[in-house]
Amino acid sequence: MKTQDTFKKIISHCKEYGYIFQSSEIYDGLSAVYDYGPYGAELKKNIKDYWWAAMVKLHENIVGIDTAIFMHPKIWKASGHVDAFNDPLVDNKDSKKRYRADTLIEDYIANKIDKKINKEIEKARKRFGDAFDEQQYRETNPRVAANIAKRKDIMDAFTKAMEAGDMEALKAVIVDNEIVDPETGSKNWTDVRQFNLMFATKMGAVAEGADTIYLRPETAQGIFVNFLNVQKTSRQKIPFGIAQIGKAFRNEIVARQFIFRMREFEQMEMQFFVRPGTEMEWYHKWKETRMKWHRTMFPEAKLRFHDHDNLAHYANAAADVEFEFPFGFKELEGIHSRTDFDLKAHQDLSGKKLQYFDPEIDDSYIPYVVETSIGVDRMFLATISNALVDEEVPDSKGGTATRTVLKIHPALCPVKVAILPLVKTDEKLTTKAREIFNQIKFAHNCQYDEKDAIGRRYRRQDAIGTPYCVTVDGQTIEDNTVTLRERDSMEQIRIAIDELESHIAAKLDFRTLLS
Repeated sequence: MKTQDTFKKIISHCKEYGYIFQSSEIYDGLSAVYDYGPYGAELKKNIKDYWWAAMVKLHENIVGIDTAIFMHPKIWKASGHVDAFNDPLVDNKDSKKRYRADTLIEDYIANKIDKKINKEIEKARKRFGDAFDEQQYRETNPRVAANIAKRKDIMDAFTKAMEAGDMEALKAVIVDNEIVDPETGSKNWTDVRQFNLMFATKMGAVAEGADTIYLRPETAQGIFVNFLNVQKTSRQKIPFGIAQIGKAFRNEIVARQFIFRMREFEQMEMQFFVRPGTEMEWYHKWKETRMKWHRTMFPEAKLRFHDHDNLAHYANAAADVEFEFPFGFKELEGIHSRTDFDLKAHQDLSGKKLQYFDPEIDDSYIPYVVETSIGVDRMFLATISNALVDEEVPDSKGGTATRTVLKIHPALCPVKVAILPLVKTDEKLTTKAREIFNQIKFAHNCQYDEKDAIGRRYRRQDAIGTPYCVTVDGQTIEDNTVTLRERDSMEQIRIAIDELESHIAAKLDFRTLLS
C-alpha cells in the first residue's frame, strides 16, 4: 500500500473506531486541533502512565510535578521565547502553500541526498558482502563522495543562516539548490520571514488594564522556575530529575500530518540536573535509556537517532529519536544538553539565586541540564501507525478473509478484555456474561458486547485492539468455563472462569514492558 494511502487509512480508522475526532467538527472543524474519543482517551492515558512509570517510578532520583499553563510573562523573556521563538516562514507563490523553510531544506537533504548516498552504499554492500568497508567506500566512490560534499556545503550554509537569523541566506539555500514545493514542484518562493509561535492573551479584570501573558509553548520552564522548590522539599541531591506531563500551545506555521503537528498538544518532559562538566556523560546515558524505552514498543528498524547539526541557542548537544511514520522518519523524542542556560537566565532576570550547594565538592553552582522531551500525541500516532495492519486469515468456509487489527501492546490497549455472550437472546448467557464482566472490571478495563454475530464482534474488537475476548456459551452454564480468544494469534482455549483473571494478568501488566 502506498504511504499516502496508509496514512489516510490510519486517519480514517482513528475516527471510525473512536480514537480521534476533528475538534469542533459540526462547525467544519478547527485546523490542527483534535479531540480524543473513548478509545483514544484510554490509549493516551496508558501511554502517559507507561512513561511516568518508566521515568519516575523506576528512578529514585526523579520526581514529578504539575505546573500551570499560565506563567509570569517574564519567564518567556528570560527563556528567549519572546525574542527568539520563531520559525522561518516561506510561501510558494504558485500553490499558495505555506512551509517552514528549515523543514523544506532538511527534507530535501534527507529525501534527495541522503537517499542517494544510502542507495549507493547498500548496492555496494550487497556486491562486496563481508569484505565491504563502508568508510572507505564513502571516501573513495566518486558519486558518494560528491553527494557527501554537497550535503556538507548545504548544511554549512543552512546552519550558518539559522544561527545568524539570516532569512535572505536561508532563501538562498532554497533557491541555489532548486528546492521545490513538495506538492506541485514549483520553485516560485516568497522571501523567508520570521514568525513567532506563541499564543498571547490578556489576564485582568478589564481589557485596558490587563497584562499580556502567553499560553506556554513548552512545559520545561515550569520545571526550571520550580527547581529549588522541588530540590529542597524532596531533599534531592544532584544528579536528579524533575518530570512533568502537560499541555503546550504553539501557533504552528504548518500544522499538517494529522496529530503529528498540532497547535494544542501534550508533552512528557524530564529535566535532569547535573554537575557542570558531567553533562555530556549524562546526555549519552539518557540517549541510550530513552531508545531502550522506545524499543519495548517498536521494531528496531523503525527507530533511529538523528544528531543535530543546527543547535538551539540553549544547547551544546542535541539528538532526536526518530520513528518511521507513513510519511517518513520524523522526530518522536528530543534529547538535549541544555547547559545552564535556563536556570542562569531566570536567576539573572528574577534576581533570585537558583544555585545548588554540592556537599561533595563544598561549592555552589548553577546546575547543567539534560532534557528528554517527547510529544504524547506523536507517541500516540507512532503507536497506531506501528499497530494497524490488514492480514489474511482463514474464514469459516475454508477460504481466507481480510481482517483489520490494531496490534497494540496488551499493556497499552484501551480495552483489555471483551466479554461476549454467544447470543444475546439467551438470558442465562447474558446474565453469566454480566457476572464475569463485573468480576473482571475491577482489575482491567473491560467491554461488554452482545450486538451482532460472534464473528463480527471478534472483528470489531480486533479493530479496536482488544487483546482478549471471552465468549460465554452453553458449556459455560454447565462447567463454569469460557472460551478465551487471543487477538494476534486468534487462538482459542477453554479456561475456567476462576482462572481467567490470573491467566491474562501478566500480559496486561506494565511490568511486562518495564522489565
